[in-house]
Parts: sequence; structure tokens; C-alpha cells
Amino acid sequence: MAQRSWNELPRWQQTTIAVLTPIEIALTTIAAIDLARRPTHRIRGPKAAWWPALAVQPFGPVAYLLWGRRRQATASIVGTVANQRS
Repeated sequence: MAQRSWNELPRWQQTTIAVLTPIEIALTTIAAIDLARRPTHRIRGPKAAWWPALAVQPFGPVAYLLWGRRRQATASIVGTVANQRS
């Protein structure tokens, strides 16, 4: 199949690409920054395995953001908020 130029694509494909590309870039950037800053003990699985997963677009960044991060326990969050108010 020969590649088509941008102008040869139907309008709906151009619109879809124009809308989804910035979303994909934003999700990948957010996931990469979070992965770089998050301590290893707060990540599910080895940190080194998540880096190449972020390159699998668009599923890698979404998978990391939904399942790759460990959340803080609710009790520790409530305790932190209570300590800040004191």
C-alpha cells in the first residue's frame, strides 16, 4: 500500500489525527515525568520495564498511568491531611 500525503487523506482522518496526536503526546509526557520522579517502591513491576512500554502507543502510557503506579494508602493520606491542619 502506497503512503498518502496529508492532503490525500479524507477530512475525518485529518481531524482524528489532529485531535489525537496532542492527547497522545500529553499522555506520554505525563507518564514519562511521573515514571522518572516516582520512587521504585511506588511502581508496580520493574521501573526499567515501564520505559519501553511507554513507547507502545497509545497503550503503554495509558497502562502505566492506570495500572503501573501504586497509590498511597487512604489512611496515610487522611493522616497527612490531619497533620497539616494541626
